[in-house]
Amino acid sequence: MILTFTLVGIVLIGVLGFVGRRKPVADLAEWTVGGRRFGALTMWFLQAGEVFTTFTFLGMAGLAFSGGVAAMYALPYVPIAYVVLFFLAKRLWTMGKDRGYLTQGDFLEDRYSSRALGTLSAVLGVVFVLPYLQLQITGLGLIVRLVTGDNASGTLSMVTGSVLIVAFVLWAGLRGVAATSYFKDGIMLVALVVLIIAVPTHFAGGIPAVFHKIEQLHPEKLIVHSGANDHVWFVTSMLVSAIGVGLMTLPHSWPALMSARDPKVLRRNYAWMPVYEMCLLLPMVIGFAAILVVPKGSDPNGVLLSLSKDALPGWVTGVVVVAATATAMVPAAGILIGISSLVARNIVRVRSGRKQFWINHGTVVLASTLALVLGIFRPDLLANLLLLTYSGSVQLAPANLLGFLKRMPVGKGPVLAGLVAGELVVIWLTFVDTHFAGTVNVGLIGLGVNVVVLALAALVVRRQTSPVEAA
Repeated sequence: MILTFTLVGIVLIGVLGFVGRRKPVADLAEWTVGGRRFGALTMWFLQAGEVFTTFTFLGMAGLAFSGGVAAMYALPYVPIAYVVLFFLAKRLWTMGKDRGYLTQGDFLEDRYSSRALGTLSAVLGVVFVLPYLQLQITGLGLIVRLVTGDNASGTLSMVTGSVLIVAFVLWAGLRGVAATSYFKDGIMLVALVVLIIAVPTHFAGGIPAVFHKIEQLHPEKLIVHSGANDHVWFVTSMLVSAIGVGLMTLPHSWPALMSARDPKVLRRNYAWMPVYEMCLLLPMVIGFAAILVVPKGSDPNGVLLSLSKDALPGWVTGVVVVAATATAMVPAAGILIGISSLVARNIVRVRSGRKQFWINHGTVVLASTLALVLGIFRPDLLANLLLLTYSGSVQLAPANLLGFLKRMPVGKGPVLAGLVAGELVVIWLTFVDTHFAGTVNVGLIGLGVNVVVLALAALVVRRQTSPVEAA
């Protein structure tokens, strides 16, 4: 029954994606940013829904199960980032409309008059989010495998989901993602509300009872203590995440912002989105309930679905599984648009708009196929690269921030130097000297080096050019 529910849900998401297309897509701008005509409601689900991925739905419960209140680091960074975006959105949207930006690479290339910076930022963007794409595809298989115990069913779900994602993304572009976002957030909220009532009641007698029992049996889960998820990890991870989201360093967030009808839509939504993001608490509570009943050392990603099977009828668990698959498929579609647009616009450079369009579509097929194949045969191959998704992408924050200013204080040289230095530090601390940073988020250390190198390089350039200017 659950497998049937899941496959029907996957097909339904694909159908909704196809319905999102209103007319033939004329060019890459229409495909990538929906012609910049999305209103407040569509933008709400398109942008707010970016936060609710497979990691949020399953991973937040798992992090609460394994790390206790350390999982709460995810609550403050989104509202902080949206406060920043409330003030930046008008400036960024206006520049994008006037200058024709579709990608982060377009923005950086134009603002710094540097093709090299545009290409480098695009390459980094693809490298950093490709593992995130594989995470969503692999999540499809994990979800079904957890509830059916059948590896073949998990593989079937991954293949079916990937084919439908590619099909509706090629057909409808960002409009397909927007259409599926309505369904994804709707069914996800229904599933979370059912779970937040049923699971604590079934296993402990209610939400208050869950925390009373944890206080008696596992009090260490209610404080941020020493270890892998200590205070330093909590604060630095929150800062890196807030900077990354607030300064638009993840490439797949650009098409969504640029698709707005006007900046008023963006500012209105950013004022209220922090309230919506409080829904992150719901899967965390499920994770706390799991502390009481799931054996220590169990796979944390499976605790939400495991408790769902025990507390709910089979068909209701099927609805929860459909919600979980939606949190994998819809973000995967958005990531594909971000990756393919970077490749077509900023990496493989052709003058013909038609050729650019075909390169874009070819990248969608190639990237999704790569993610699917690796998800089936080598699911851990990109696992280490996933560590770089946020700590690596946040190194673009100084370049973006300076680019938002009306008057550019530095040129491309210092920005490139800082970016390269920051990325090298992150790579070194992630793969070579893994103990140097301790529990400090390596992205923050890299960002510090990035800013220092940028400032020193800018000072050197200024001193070299000042005699010429004086003459």
